[in-house]
Amino acid sequence: MAGWTALKNQPSFNANHMMLLTDGTVLVQELATANWYKLTPDNKGSYVNGVWSTLATGPVGPTYYASAVLGDGRVFMAGGEDNFGNNGVDINNCEIYDPVADSWTNIPGPGWANIGDAPCCMLPDGTIILGNINATSTAIYDPVANKWTAGPNKNDASSEETWTLLPDQTVLVAECSNHPAAEKYVAAANTWVSAGSIPAGHDLVQSSIGSSNEIGPAILMPDGRVFAIGASGHTALYTMPPIANQKGSWAPGPDFPKDGSGNLYEAFDAPAVLLPSGNVFCLAGPIQNDGWAGDPCHCYEFDGSSLNPAPDPPNASGKETWECRMLLLPTGEVLLSARSNDIRVYQPDGSPDPTWAPEITSCPATVRAGFTYTLKGRQINGLSQANSYGDDATMATNFPLVRITNNATGNLVYCRTHSFSTMAVATGNVVHSAQFDVPSSIGTGPSTLCVIVNGISTCTSVYVGFKIWKEIKWEIKENLKENIKVEVDVIGKQPISDIPKLKDNEGDPWQWWQYVVDPGWLQAVQLIAKTTDQLQQEVAELRSFIRKEERPDVGAAALKGVPTGTPKKSSPKKEEKKEGRKGKSKGRR
Repeated sequence: MAGWTALKNQPSFNANHMMLLTDGTVLVQELATANWYKLTPDNKGSYVNGVWSTLATGPVGPTYYASAVLGDGRVFMAGGEDNFGNNGVDINNCEIYDPVADSWTNIPGPGWANIGDAPCCMLPDGTIILGNINATSTAIYDPVANKWTAGPNKNDASSEETWTLLPDQTVLVAECSNHPAAEKYVAAANTWVSAGSIPAGHDLVQSSIGSSNEIGPAILMPDGRVFAIGASGHTALYTMPPIANQKGSWAPGPDFPKDGSGNLYEAFDAPAVLLPSGNVFCLAGPIQNDGWAGDPCHCYEFDGSSLNPAPDPPNASGKETWECRMLLLPTGEVLLSARSNDIRVYQPDGSPDPTWAPEITSCPATVRAGFTYTLKGRQINGLSQANSYGDDATMATNFPLVRITNNATGNLVYCRTHSFSTMAVATGNVVHSAQFDVPSSIGTGPSTLCVIVNGISTCTSVYVGFKIWKEIKWEIKENLKENIKVEVDVIGKQPISDIPKLKDNEGDPWQWWQYVVDPGWLQAVQLIAKTTDQLQQEVAELRSFIRKEERPDVGAAALKGVPTGTPKKSSPKKEEKKEGRKGKSKGRR
């Protein structure tokens, strides 16, 4: 039964923005600060039992901003509102966080005087389009070139808008400054076109006392429709046209329930996620005197036709909708933060349609710690960006994760993925690729590799080995001043005298027995063990001043073949030359 569970290890800070990284960890900002933390699941994959670690401090501390996970696994952030908790203070800073180096780098901005809480959307080619909250202009950031270019002008300013990537490589926008109109960005033509209008009586934008023109989230569903949630209490459904630059069509969606005064529950800057079941998980609340909504927040699951009540989040008691953030996890669960140190996990019912799962078309049968591999497949970027909030926060998860579970122990690790061939959604039968890095902490032996996107996985068998040797080679060196030294290149070079310990399982720091399950390792060690005795004998002989075959015969054996009579004498000069030649021909280097 669906329900909420508290994190076993709650954060020591008030959590704000959350983003899923490509190694399965969750990047979390402390509210109104530049402090960042990471939630890592335990070795069974549980986020409820996960642990926290402190990350590098960022350059700025806004509460609302544009953000996205890049195709190389880094994190892009731009602008910000309420910097360091200063209400109304907008900034135009842009930066990139590198999870591998745990470092922040400032990058150039689009050249605008202000970015603030601008909306953004990752495009299929890995670039990011950013909206201007004060004008109709847009800008496109290329993370490879680290360069901005001017984008096409849209119909209205981008302030407070929610942007959603569609399968036809367009970005759908319900306009806030010019509601109920809608428009969309056509990436292939680099232009904005009309997307029609929201149905009469179902306007998604709400302007109330003390608030601006606000809207709710919008989620692309597996059937290709977009479920757009309004700050007005209304919802609407958008259907794509057969040709990208055509308008498409809108239809009314279900309204949220009403409060005791007959007013619809509303979703002002509220979060939503696409569950693996295909339902859209969202929240709304009663309108407040200040124009916002919530307190309490009520959760719902939209099943494609109806809004069905779901368990309310215990940590959102006394909170308004805009204070809540959701994030879909690889497990299919949902993290919910509410600007506090109490984070909850929603565990939904239902399962995905098998046709929604990613399909693996190419994957290595054997992997080793510390190496990078390429995986190919269909739908590995999922059917949707799966997460939405509005202009104030973006946290799309349409990228593949790789998880490897040891069949014997059940322990698992997430491999950091990167180098995605696309950032599109619902890519159909087109084969795309991603690379993954196998961490050093992985266990060896028969395992199961799963490709996961938006909480939906496909698995295959894989064998995990551990490459102790980068290469195995024998080096024999002679030196006239030193004894011969024979070494084996085993990561660092070990004297051959240590090899019997490896062979006999004595003093082996790597616990040699753990690796005999790897056929490649076993064959390599057997070869070394077999060769060791031969080489040791050869070394012992080489270290002798006179080699065995050079030693003179003694006793009767020395007299064999010696003629009787007086031996012929040779001159001292010739003997000296003879010894000289012998010294050269028999010496080894």
